[in-house]
Amino acid sequence: MMKSEAWNGFNGGNWERFIDVRDFIQKNYTPYEGDDAFLSGPTQNTKDLWAQVMDLTKKEREAGGVLDMDTKVVSTLTSHGAGYLDKDKETIVGFQTDAPFKRGMNVYGGLRMAMKACEDNGYKVDDEIVEFFSKHRKTHNEGVFDVYDAEIRRCRTNHIVTGLPDAYGRGRIIGDYRRVALYGTDLLIEDKLAQKESFGTVYTDDVIRGKEEISEQIKALKELTKMASFYGFDISKPATNVQEAIQWTYFGYLGAVKEQNGAAMSLGRTATFLDCYAERDLAAGKFTEEQIQEFVDHFVMKLRCVKFARTPEYNQIFAGDPVWVTESLGGMGVDGRTLVSKMSFRYLNTLNNLGTAPEPNLTVLWSTRLPMGWKQFCAKMSIKSSSIQYENDDMMRPLHGDDYGIACCVSSMVIGKEMQFFGARANLAKCLLYAINGGVDECTGVQVGPKYRPVEGDVLDYDDVMAKFDDMMEWLAKVYVSALNIIHYMHDKYAYERIQMALHDRDVKRYFATGVAGLSIVADSLSAIKYAKVKPVRNEQGIVVSYETEGDFPKYGNNDDRVDEIATSIVTTFMDKIRKQHVYRNGVPTQSILTITSNVTYGKNTGDTPCGRKHGAPFAPGANPLHKRDTHGAVASLASVAKIPFKDAQDGISNTFSIIPGALGKEDQVFAGDIDIDLSK
Repeated sequence: MMKSEAWNGFNGGNWERFIDVRDFIQKNYTPYEGDDAFLSGPTQNTKDLWAQVMDLTKKEREAGGVLDMDTKVVSTLTSHGAGYLDKDKETIVGFQTDAPFKRGMNVYGGLRMAMKACEDNGYKVDDEIVEFFSKHRKTHNEGVFDVYDAEIRRCRTNHIVTGLPDAYGRGRIIGDYRRVALYGTDLLIEDKLAQKESFGTVYTDDVIRGKEEISEQIKALKELTKMASFYGFDISKPATNVQEAIQWTYFGYLGAVKEQNGAAMSLGRTATFLDCYAERDLAAGKFTEEQIQEFVDHFVMKLRCVKFARTPEYNQIFAGDPVWVTESLGGMGVDGRTLVSKMSFRYLNTLNNLGTAPEPNLTVLWSTRLPMGWKQFCAKMSIKSSSIQYENDDMMRPLHGDDYGIACCVSSMVIGKEMQFFGARANLAKCLLYAINGGVDECTGVQVGPKYRPVEGDVLDYDDVMAKFDDMMEWLAKVYVSALNIIHYMHDKYAYERIQMALHDRDVKRYFATGVAGLSIVADSLSAIKYAKVKPVRNEQGIVVSYETEGDFPKYGNNDDRVDEIATSIVTTFMDKIRKQHVYRNGVPTQSILTITSNVTYGKNTGDTPCGRKHGAPFAPGANPLHKRDTHGAVASLASVAKIPFKDAQDGISNTFSIIPGALGKEDQVFAGDIDIDLSK
């Protein structure tokens, strides 16, 4: 690999000879253990640009949720020319189309989805595009439904397997966008050409597919270079300063969102990487702190403006038009040094300079060993914004090392070396109801699951229900994984993530990410059956549609081992059943307990449950207790969640709540570990 002048001033290492961003960071970053006093506020340009964004947001809302859509040009890396808010004021540039807030048209995932996303917003896809993708170019969605059998279709329609990415981009693949900045696309292409040759000439199925995929990746890198040229930049060469490093990194990400409309288009772990450039440039007097903060503000502003054309069905599952542009901040290094840098602070400072927002999903990798100044700033900004997510770095670092990132909300992977086949949710609450009703859906009356013997008698017996539930979970695991295998096979075939995978190593570890919904409902329902008396109520067809409960029972989320052990046992049992299945491309099966925004939709399609929850009532988000059932405070609720074994929920466990200081036993201050935060500042 040829050494670049752009690297002058950096400490050398393996990263100069091989594609190795982590080595570059380790050799060049500056841990920061100070406070937030160095931070700068917004510049006038930042204020002006953000006012434009707010005006466009208002107009978009007034237009019914979509301001403009492209209906004639399918979104690709090079499909649209340059788009600007105000070219003279923007220090970081780039939009998905040739205008801000104009949504691109992604068709490779599914023609029907693209058409419906347009039609439901008052637009119509151009007839020529409809004809082309109907007659000449197969989509991912078409491939999936060609293979789905009747059983999978029934499961999908009746919402026992729910939120399948069979009509939209699967997401959860984090390209190592930092590689564009550090190496430039020429060196990345050179590396990919070597990778292609490294397969040899024994043409097994895997080798044929591998060589074809790398060929597509090389094309994508060339197209990315062309895309950047529309804005007047040459990203074929490494970035020479912090502004270019941010811009090059963003171009990598922009390429990803132009090509894919995945449910979780996360950014990765860019802050401390970019800080290497910032510290070098500050020391050389190239830029001021105010300028660097402006670059970061404009970068984050662009991330906040990512827009996809979604269908109402999608928006119902994932409320609020989310993208989950997750950036992982902080954490500790395996060598004991903190990975908190000044740039980590600058990213959070955008919540001051631009105001609060759910995007990008700023996620702090939390450790007990983090510097106090960072802990204090995180706590202060959490109180001020309610816009920060926290992940347990001490739990994930032993598994992934110190260059992993979070995709979507809680799913961890090593940047550029691991990816995820993301896959919706198995509705365990409905699975329990199927066990009680012998595979008949409690809402539709359709025989969806196997025709097992339903429960009999006037009182539910715990051992009987558990045995039936175990059998039904076995069936559900198989049909769920089968659906995902089809989805990911077809996505690789018809909607391959070229640019994201171009920013990965040749040999990638693939996690096969499954997940469950309704854990707290199942735990409480089984607890009610075990510790109280639950009588089934049957309709005229003999289907159990409701329940009468006599007596009290322990409820999940109160640090009560009696019910928490039921919850953890279900997690382990279902994960073991997932592990039995054949998974696509030798994936490593994982499981998440994660329904942060979709819990309302799942509840609409799930009938009465033995715990007393009624048909239509929302599920609890993720691993949360059901609403108002956690009666022993936040700490007890978190203690229940903490019992769930990470080895059986490696894709992530979410606990979502807002908290007031009083809940933690403090007034006017928040207690976070051993930190006292003065809220008057």
